Amino acid sequence: MIPRYSRPEMVAIWSPETKFRIWYEIEAHACDAMADLGVIPRENAEAVWKAKDVTFDVARIDEIEAVTKHDVIAFLTHLAEHVGADEARFVHQGMTSSDVLDTCFNVQLTRAADLLIADLEGLLVALKRRAIEHKDTIRIGRSHGIHAEPTTMGLTFARFYAEMDRNLSRMRDARAEVATGAISGAVGTFANVDPAVEEHVCDKLGLVPEPISTQVIPRDRHAAFFATLGVVASSIENVSIEIRHMQRTEVLEGAEFFSMGQKGSSAMPHKKNPVLTENLTGLARMVRAAVIPAMENVALWHERDISHSSVERMIGPDATITLDFALARLTSVIDKMLIFPDNMLENMNKFPGLVMSQRVLLALTQAGVSREDAYTYVQRNALKVWEHRCDFKQELLNDADVVAALGADEIEEKFDLGYHTKHVDTIFARVFGEDS
Repeated sequence: MIPRYSRPEMVAIWSPETKFRIWYEIEAHACDAMADLGVIPRENAEAVWKAKDVTFDVARIDEIEAVTKHDVIAFLTHLAEHVGADEARFVHQGMTSSDVLDTCFNVQLTRAADLLIADLEGLLVALKRRAIEHKDTIRIGRSHGIHAEPTTMGLTFARFYAEMDRNLSRMRDARAEVATGAISGAVGTFANVDPAVEEHVCDKLGLVPEPISTQVIPRDRHAAFFATLGVVASSIENVSIEIRHMQRTEVLEGAEFFSMGQKGSSAMPHKKNPVLTENLTGLARMVRAAVIPAMENVALWHERDISHSSVERMIGPDATITLDFALARLTSVIDKMLIFPDNMLENMNKFPGLVMSQRVLLALTQAGVSREDAYTYVQRNALKVWEHRCDFKQELLNDADVVAALGADEIEEKFDLGYHTKHVDTIFARVFGEDS
């Protein structure tokens, strides 16, 4: 992933240096377990730890791989250069490359998941703060892009909080599902390596043993992991699109923070564009692009092929780095977002009183008017408001059928905004708990 959309801590998880360090720990812990079983001499296992403070030379490993055409063998050769050829002769005893590669990959994914979980927790803090801040800030709810009925800005933030809270649970589940390791040897039968080795290595690396591997860890686990990343990315886009809508000139109910010295356009100095949330929409597409390849990786030939390998070398870093950046960016957007309550009220009243049509419809039916007639009475007045921007309440007061059914006082009562916000506390308690 390009540096523009990267954060250092997540990038470090996918660096060659980190990968080789994990490979080393897998091999060293495996040697310890084999020594405990009496499979290899204790002194040879201890000798491997001579490299515990070594910074493995990526260029040297690449140089060896250019000859061997095999990355794990290149690493083992380089490790022997530090440990000594004789001392290192039992390294990788009974193991296959996938034991190292798959276990390492899952360590990296769990570490990446930990960062993403922390990102989501930070985003939830920001969303909750803004929800409580604007709990009673009235705005118009929309369906199909058209004014529907009043809601509050706090409820908008609260529904995004609830969605991201579900994503936090999904991310924790995805981490747990992918946190397995396998040291089971060729075709996964443990013929040349005792299951106790796998148990020891997994324990040291914070994984659990894969119940049954072939020569690889089953890729349905990884498909579920990347699918979760895709869902989180889609939720980021969901929030971003709402903010982009709010920042439209004709709407301007909310906007990204515009910093001192920031420029909106190279041609038009007046421009203040929603560039961050537009960027988040694009980044969400890139994360979702990893989902289908991850699912296609599930179907491998027999006990193993490597059709999945090249895919994972790309989607592992790219999807997690991109999502990490996107979550941090969205958190910043929410934290600094500008809210314009006066514009919200002005927008809602652009067609005066029109959004109260359902209240009037329901009142008419409760007063004994058939639903068909009630709908006709309300709609004929509502269409006047659409066409002439007149006042809906006044049109109803001028409609003899409506006045005959309800009376002027009841018509007036149907235009109380508080009617639409009376259950906000109940919704907040469901989302945030009783103390919200």
